[in-house]
Amino acid sequence: MQHGPAVRRRKLGAELRSLRARAGLTSGEAARLVGWHQSKVSRIETGTSGTKPADVRLLLDVYGVTDPHLRELMTALAGSEESGGRDHWWHAYRGVLPAAYRDFISLESQAGAMRTLETTVVPGLLQTAEYARAVTRAAVEGADEDQLDTLVEVRIARQDVLRRQPPLRLSAVLDEAVLRREVGGPEVMERQLVRLMEAARLPQVRLQVLPFAAGAHIGVTGPFVIFSFSSAPDLDVVVLDHLTSSLYLERKEDLEAYTEAFNALRAHALSPGESLEYIAATADGA
Repeated sequence: MQHGPAVRRRKLGAELRSLRARAGLTSGEAARLVGWHQSKVSRIETGTSGTKPADVRLLLDVYGVTDPHLRELMTALAGSEESGGRDHWWHAYRGVLPAAYRDFISLESQAGAMRTLETTVVPGLLQTAEYARAVTRAAVEGADEDQLDTLVEVRIARQDVLRRQPPLRLSAVLDEAVLRREVGGPEVMERQLVRLMEAARLPQVRLQVLPFAAGAHIGVTGPFVIFSFSSAPDLDVVVLDHLTSSLYLERKEDLEAYTEAFNALRAHALSPGESLEYIAATADGA
């Protein structure tokens, strides 16, 4: 298990190493082509040191990588704080957001698909502003109104990934407790359930409810997120959120285990159509 920045460097390095091998180059040959010492290429590929977006672009040029999405993804994984690109809006919040949260947003913004199990609250990408504020107020002890405003602003800005072209494909399994837990009061919760119903009708969103009647399930150990990258499947990663940090699981065995767990949860959950009806009934007080 690695913390966010480390896992991002490791994944970037592994993908660059794979691209170099496909280009038929040794690390020494690649270094000579870009005018570096071979040790710099090795440090980048092993993830022992960070690298600048400009350096990543140089390597991608040498390796003949022209796929714009893959180039954009690799640059984002380099942690392009100085890029100022439109896809890196979260850098404006460096003084407010922890590095691990910025890394999470970076992965979320570049992923092609996201699978998530939520056991306590509505997924951030589907929250209303008032629900997000209530959740944030409870989670961030001592936050003043200005801090809450900023954190809610970030939460809502993240939702643009569902409206971009092509949009992020979101598959979410929600434990029934998410629907029953009254966050922010009855009116806030009612509007949040309406928002969930609207989201469930979007073609890029697959929403399923895991009812209490399903009994104990593999997800009782806690929520998780799986990010998938269509242009670079080796970069797929599992994220586990804790109170004070996030853990990133990158091993193939971990990815397979969580993928199997998510598939099992989907199989035990209500279908998307049944889930929509269940949310509507919950909103009506049934």
